[in-house]
Amino acid sequence: MTIPSQFDAKAAEQKWYDYWMENNYFHSEPDSRKPYTIVIPPPNVTGVLHMGHMLNNTIQDVLIRRARLKGFNACWVPGTDHASIATEAKVVDKLKKEGINKNDLTREEFLKHAWEWTDKYGGVILEQLKKLGASCDWNRTKFTMDDDMTASVIKSFVDLYNKGLIYRGYRMVNWDPEAKTTLSDEEVNYEERQGKLYHVRYQVEGSNEYITIATTRPETILGDTAICINPNDERYTHLKGKKAIVPIANRTIPVIFDEYVDMEFGTGCLKVTPAHDVNDKELGDRHNLEIIDIFNEDATLNSYGLHYESKDRFEVRDAIANELEEKGFLVKTEVHVNKVGTSERTKAVIEPRLSDQWFLKMEGLAKPAIKAVLESDEVKLYPSRFNNTYRHWMENIRDWNISRQLWWGQQIPAYYYGDGKEDFVVAETIEKALVLAKAKTGNNALTADSLKQDPDALDTWFSSWLWPMAVFGGILNPDNEEFKYYYPTNDLVTGPDILFFWVARMIVAGYEYTGEKPFSNVYLTGLVRDKQRRKMSKSLGNSPDPLDLIEKFGADGVRTGLLLSASAGNDIMFDEELCSQGRAFANKIWNAFRLIKGWEVSDAIPQPEHSKMAIEWYEAKLQKTLAEIEDHFEKYRISDALMAIYKLVWDDFCSWFLEMIKPGYQQPVDKATYEKAIEMLESNLKLLHPFMPFLTEEIWQYITERSADEALIIAKWPELKNFDEKLISEFETASEVISNIRSIRKDKNIPFKDAIALKVVNNESIAATFDSIISKLGNISSLDYVTEAVSGALTFRVGSNEYFIPVDGAVNVEEEIAKLTAELEYNKGFLKSVQAKLSNEKFVSSAPEKVVAMERQKEADALAKIATIEQSLLSLK
Repeated sequence: MTIPSQFDAKAAEQKWYDYWMENNYFHSEPDSRKPYTIVIPPPNVTGVLHMGHMLNNTIQDVLIRRARLKGFNACWVPGTDHASIATEAKVVDKLKKEGINKNDLTREEFLKHAWEWTDKYGGVILEQLKKLGASCDWNRTKFTMDDDMTASVIKSFVDLYNKGLIYRGYRMVNWDPEAKTTLSDEEVNYEERQGKLYHVRYQVEGSNEYITIATTRPETILGDTAICINPNDERYTHLKGKKAIVPIANRTIPVIFDEYVDMEFGTGCLKVTPAHDVNDKELGDRHNLEIIDIFNEDATLNSYGLHYESKDRFEVRDAIANELEEKGFLVKTEVHVNKVGTSERTKAVIEPRLSDQWFLKMEGLAKPAIKAVLESDEVKLYPSRFNNTYRHWMENIRDWNISRQLWWGQQIPAYYYGDGKEDFVVAETIEKALVLAKAKTGNNALTADSLKQDPDALDTWFSSWLWPMAVFGGILNPDNEEFKYYYPTNDLVTGPDILFFWVARMIVAGYEYTGEKPFSNVYLTGLVRDKQRRKMSKSLGNSPDPLDLIEKFGADGVRTGLLLSASAGNDIMFDEELCSQGRAFANKIWNAFRLIKGWEVSDAIPQPEHSKMAIEWYEAKLQKTLAEIEDHFEKYRISDALMAIYKLVWDDFCSWFLEMIKPGYQQPVDKATYEKAIEMLESNLKLLHPFMPFLTEEIWQYITERSADEALIIAKWPELKNFDEKLISEFETASEVISNIRSIRKDKNIPFKDAIALKVVNNESIAATFDSIISKLGNISSLDYVTEAVSGALTFRVGSNEYFIPVDGAVNVEEEIAKLTAELEYNKGFLKSVQAKLSNEKFVSSAPEKVVAMERQKEADALAKIATIEQSLLSLK
């Protein structure tokens, strides 16, 4: 088999992914093995791969491939989320471009367009994940709108309603005027924005007196139904029983008194607009105030907006301020910074709006989920600092608004049989609803046509909170074999931005429906940012196309580059140089493999001592690294695990081990050493496979002809064994000796082909274990232990041991003495300047601790250097 001079990533990726798929390695069925299960955080069905997906799914693939190698029945369930708000917005926009208004369509007609859109664009991201190497069980791919998934959601809703946990309420909600739907509190982001504070005066009816109030939203004046004052505010006690006139609208509204008002804030007078502020709504309820909603669903003004009807709220804000000023109602305006709520999905400014919505009571449901993470450790978050975030959210949880004014999604299974708000039943099908409606009304004449289903859809998160259970049929049939085998799942990898949206809610659902956790460990990745620490986004244009990166650097290069800097929970400052580093690592491994396979092998020559020692050392080093890797994985330090393997392969295997065992020029290598080199390479490939699956499978299959049962993807992870720590420690000393010899050869221009002698004063009684390797890598003609310093020699120290290389005419002694003397004088001068600084008490006491420590280190380094030079001079004289 001819081995190409370079690794062809593109060809290997296609070849081996097809091979893995053909041999069904990714598929899992319940069997006698212990399961290891991951469910994918389902990306939006119409989404495309971005850098966050790359990071998240690479980590999942590392975990699942490693589990497969460790003999688990590894099952990684892929899928997509219907993403109701985002997808409906895209479909509405598409229809608009075609001249079609959503409101002119029936629900069924709109859903037909939505399914066409989903069929066309849905699943693109899953195909892109294959390019990354994701080894998902594609036979198990789920979509949150699949028939069985929808049935699970509907069954869950009915169950929770029957338990008294779901209710319908007329509440102040977060309204997204762009998506035209409500949002839960968690889907609203608050950001500081600079605006204006408008001071407006209201005339007291029947007098020339005015009451001044301050507002950031003058357009809502048209919805005012009261002026509120603290009853303890003596400035306004004379206004009890009075009325005020709303500017522009010329309506009279009562002046009310409530201790809610802060006397110290502004003028101590508050305008009350119950339809457009949650606190005003509470005031309105207490004082039986009229509710005037001035907005349409798209945040344009309705008929209560008078001559501003049909105009946008922000346009009206400026126009009404001008009118107030023209009519003498505007006292002044001030620059004002306040927090504005925006939609997580559409970025539109949120409007508080009164609406009939469906809610899920969360306080009781949250208790087992709080205990699981914060008390019993049944579910562990990595890194654990997110426990505090989790605690804050869960202990301050509010009822969840689960209804959305959308058509794309699971339609709420409530059926109305009358005109009243309470004239409804909840059931999984209209047939069951009809039975319930007849029983509730006593009217057997009711038919299915008499029932009208609630038009709202359920929040997407209400679908995906069932994900780890529903993908295995655990809601519809909790006694099925697959659910009992794969659930609870093992690890969840996701971003901290959906810790509450999704992770916490899945934990809540898991305990509610099974009494068990849905997963044991949650690995929270950081955000991928650019070099300027900005979050990567399409709008900023700072996010590279992941597929372009794969094309340029290879999937293994991109995976490695990303993971080398991806410590749990910490953001990644992404730079393409990371991927270049990953590709360089792949090339290093490929070249190491080609070097070994290029050796001529002979079974007629004995194994040299240096090779025997090299193998013993590398086996110990590999075992030590394996122990470190296992510890890193146990603590979900994936980046650290990769770095440990990186150092093992690049430094220990390529830079040291192969040099130790490499045969002389045009000389064969003994068979025993060659076979061990291949064995060590194969162990390295097993450790590397989860991170670099394509490269490792390519090399694995090139090493020797293998059957489908012998593919690397299903090989056996190296077994952890005892190792000789002393051997590793002794090599550290030997490698330092070799490095010093190489430095002297380089500095003194002594060619490597010229053998040199080495004399050692062994003050530390170091074992001669690696003398054969020192001799080989230093090209040492004779290595002798002596009791006294050797004159006329170049020298260096390692620890307290002294090493001498006799010059024997290879070096001009006089030139060397002159050179060393100059170097000695320079270092003495440098030492003097450092010590002068350290003897300055003012510097030592006032300089930062790190700066002082650096100066002390400079002093120590200079002293050591001076001692070495002086020893070298003594040896040469």
